[in-house]
This record gives sequence, C-alpha cells and structure tokens, in this order.
Amino acid sequence: MWRKASAAALLALAVGYLYHGSPELPEHILQYITLPNFQSSSQSQNSLEQVISAAWETLITLPTRQWSRVAVGVNACVDVVVSGVGLLQALAVDPGSGLDHEVLHSKEDLREAFIHYMERGAAAERFFSDEEVFQRIARAAAEYPGAKLYVGGNAALIGQKLATYPDLMVLLCGPVGPKLHEMLDEQIVVPPDSLQETDEYHLILEYKAGEQWGSTQAPQANRFIFSHDVSNGEMSSLETFVASLEEFEPELVVLSGLHMMEGQGKELWEERLKEAVAAISDIRKDIPIHLELASMTDRDYMNSIMQEVMPIVSSIGLNEQELLFLSQASEGPHADLPSWKGIPDVGRVSDILLWVLEQHGRSDPSSEADLTRIHFHTLAYHILATVDGYWANQAAAVMAGARVASSQACGLQSVDVSKVELKAPLEFHSSHGEPQEKLSLNPAEPVTVWRRGNVTFHLTPVLVCKQPLRTVGLGDAITAEGLIYSELKTQQPF
Repeated sequence: MWRKASAAALLALAVGYLYHGSPELPEHILQYITLPNFQSSSQSQNSLEQVISAAWETLITLPTRQWSRVAVGVNACVDVVVSGVGLLQALAVDPGSGLDHEVLHSKEDLREAFIHYMERGAAAERFFSDEEVFQRIARAAAEYPGAKLYVGGNAALIGQKLATYPDLMVLLCGPVGPKLHEMLDEQIVVPPDSLQETDEYHLILEYKAGEQWGSTQAPQANRFIFSHDVSNGEMSSLETFVASLEEFEPELVVLSGLHMMEGQGKELWEERLKEAVAAISDIRKDIPIHLELASMTDRDYMNSIMQEVMPIVSSIGLNEQELLFLSQASEGPHADLPSWKGIPDVGRVSDILLWVLEQHGRSDPSSEADLTRIHFHTLAYHILATVDGYWANQAAAVMAGARVASSQACGLQSVDVSKVELKAPLEFHSSHGEPQEKLSLNPAEPVTVWRRGNVTFHLTPVLVCKQPLRTVGLGDAITAEGLIYSELKTQQPF
C-alpha cells in the first residue's frame, strides 16, 4: 500500500512542479496518463464511432418539402444467392483449372470462369448465352439447400428502400415476374405492362475466404454473378416506364440499368442508347431525374453515357471504381491512375467530381446541361457535390446515406457502434493539386464542407461494418436514403 501512496505523491509533486514552470503542460501530460476522479472530455470517454453515430442521430433531419411520388426503373430481377462450390458439385461438375470467358456458353465455361475468379478472390459478372441450360441451372440453384432469394436489380432495390417510408408512393417499372412481384413491398405500384410470365434470375455464387475446391483456394470472400437476362440487357422496359409517368405524375424519377446494355455489343448499344436518350428527353422538364451508374468495362460505352445521358439528368450516383473509370474513359483528372490504392484520396475524388460538373453539368450558369448533383460513395466515406442554388438539406442527405451503409452492411436496422469502425481519414485536402485547402473531420459534427467555384462538397465518414453480412444492394440503399433526405431548392425547370 505504501508503494501506491508514494507513487501517487511523487506523481502529484511532478505535475505540480511542471505546472508551476509551464501551466499549459499538464494537459499534454494528462492525455498519456490516467488519473482517478479527473474529469475528461465526453469525446475521450466515448469512442469516435459513438460520437459520430450520436451526431448522426441529432443532425439527420428530413427536408421541409419531401417527395410524395417517386418513379423508379428499369432493371429488376430475382437474386439467387447460393454456395458456388456447393451448386457446381450438385451440377456434377468436377474441379479443374480456371479460364476466363467473356460469355458463358456451357456448364464447363461456368466452372472455368468461376475457378478463375475464385482463385483470385475477385468479383465478376457474366452473361450465360444458352437459355435452356441456364434455366436448368437456375432451378437447381433455387432448390439448393440454404439458397436465398432476394429482390435484385438496382431499380427494384432502390424502390424497396424508398417504400420503407410510409408516406411515399413508389412506381416500379422493369421486367417483373411472379416471384419478384410476390417479394416486392406492397406499397410499390407495378404497371400492368411491366408484368411478365417468367422471372429474370441472377445467380450469385458466393465463396468464403479460405474455401477450397480441388486445388483452388479463395484468398478472400467474394461472389461470381451470371444470368441469361435479355429484358434487362436491352432495357426493354424503358419506353413503358416513360409512358407510365404521365398517369403516375412523379415528383422525382430514378433511372438505372444502363450498364446492363454494355454486354450487347457496340452496334446494338449504340442504337439502343440513342433510343434511351430520346425516351429520357420525353420526361417533363420540371421533374428531376437521378441516374444510378454501375460497374462497366467498355470505355466507348461509358464515354457515350457521359456525352449523351449525363447532361439530360439532374443527379447521378456512383462508387469509386465507376468514378475513376468515368475519368479514364474521357481522359479526365487522374486518368493515368490505374486503380485506387486503399482508401481513395479525397483530393483526387474532389477533382474528378468537379470536372464532371464542369464538363457535363451546370456549374456554368450559361450551360444547357441539367446535371447539378453527384452522390459519391466509397467504403470509408461519402461525398455529395452540388452546384449552388439547386439542392437543399445535403448535409443530412450525405449523413443519411452513410448511416444506412453502416447499419445495413451489418444486417441491422440501426448502427451498433461495437460492430463498426472508422476508416475515413481525419485530415485531407480539397484538391490533389493547387490551390488546395487543408481540411479536417470533426466527429461531433461529422460533415466537412468546402467549396470550389460554385460547387459545394459535403463529406461524411462511414462507420464500416467489421463483419459485413450482405453488401449486395448497399449502393442502392445509399442512393435511396440520399434522395429521401434531399430537397429541390428551386422549381426552375431542369
């Protein structure tokens, strides 16, 4: 006991002596030592994750004027999630060596492509050309023990998320078969012309980190997706979707599925894209349109979307891979970067977002383009970039998107701070080049705001789920929440 007393006395003398010579010093010392009964700040008592989560709950508020009718289209399907190795074994396919195929024509092609990506731990999506063989595989997948069926397709997933708000009426247009119709929220209205006799199935073959099949071992968990989806591939519901808007009278239109046409080949997508642009142009000018992008690999196709589609929509949503590919396709900022290394640099992301709004948006008031908003999301943080004067409540909107990413990835309705971690940088720059502003993240007010010209950026961190249960559809949930909390500032025609 006397040792403890002596140590306490010596510590008190040391602190007293140092304080006499340098009154500000004890605060620096006290951050390295723990003394009983000393009052510390609430932030140090709580983890940064707790501080951010609590701030979200206080600061996320719905806008003054909310949407009451939203129309969503046009890609929809049923996702069948199943063990990849288990399904292939059930199909009596033996393991062997991997080989990539751009298009799958048989069970053997499927086996080779699955092994090729499994041994790399990489995600991939492929088209299966033989309808009859695909339907047999789809039936086997749906009946496989432990298989799970989910609503799939960006439009259907965004619609499902929007439908969780009871005062919001949602129109969903896309290829809706009997199984998907049964799974959709009852608040969702599906026009009769969108209903079809059979469902479009997308098979998602999952594998776990370390899982083995023959001599192949997966270095990390991932999934291999394939389908024989002609309806979504041709965006065949687009004209039906636009025609149904007149009767439904939406206040907001959400469009997705353009990426599905990429697999049709240049001749087909060039023609279909012209028809899509004509259809989108028929939507009333006073209705804002949000375009949700998804993974693409054809630079010509991405460039065509940038030149022809982006200027006629008001808002876009995309992730870090899509943003970098978009810049590479048009030789924009940081196009020489082959890929992001780790967490994407905020300054570089900011540069590309500004460039998109300057080149294809209305950052110049004299521009005829309609694009005024970009919702960017990556694992560690989200950014909303908006042209000044068009959108309100964007701080709440970007936080709402991050909050749903944090909860849904963990399979929860709300954020559990014990299951998430902060990965966002606490300090960063507004640009990778000059002039640049040094910025920091305040966990108690977790939105950092900066301006470049007449574009305002809102950044918030994501509390990343340590053990994610389901990441499919996360981007769609982020987009839906961001739109729910967004308000159109002016009633100027877009």
